[in-house]
Amino acid sequence: GVATAWLPYFGVGDPDETASRVRERGGTVGVGPIPFPLGRAALLADNSGAAFGIWAGDLVRNWSGWHPDGQVGLRLVTRNAFDAAMFYGEVLGWTRPGGCDVRYENEEVVLVCGGLAMARITSGAVEAAPDPDVRPHWEVRFTVDDVAECTRAVLKQDGTVTGEWEDEAGHWAGVRDAQGAQFTVFEPGAGALAG
Repeated sequence: GVATAWLPYFGVGDPDETASRVRERGGTVGVGPIPFPLGRAALLADNSGAAFGIWAGDLVRNWSGWHPDGQVGLRLVTRNAFDAAMFYGEVLGWTRPGGCDVRYENEEVVLVCGGLAMARITSGAVEAAPDPDVRPHWEVRFTVDDVAECTRAVLKQDGTVTGEWEDEAGHWAGVRDAQGAQFTVFEPGAGALAG
């Protein structure tokens, strides 16, 4: 009966200071910061209710030494992309000198670090009023070699495929694991639409 979901964690230098900034900007601190063997973490929600975590410690400092080669992408679906970009920029320091670039592409606010799009924030077209029915949440996307093979594996492991589509970027599928947690898989360039 417990809802399951993928939850992004963002590396921070001082989790207590970050949790304080979340509160100051209208967000919620649900748990922590609490100690773990490899650092300290907290579970939070932004000022629109989207849940996320923060982590400080060896796991984050040593990330480049053990993370897998596969690319992971994050996309925040929210009611107001610009408000969300300001919240995360201030709370996580994304817009500080030496931090990441924030751009606007294809009706999404995009966080670019080291030349790579690390996170996208969307709330629909710029002219559109914020949608009160949107439940703000982070979506997790994994880049895979073969979406068709991946969806077969999901079904074999008692998961479900919620949708499949193609666009100019490649082949996509929305899936849920056996516990109901939703994520997206993406195969760049495969089956791309012509023109």
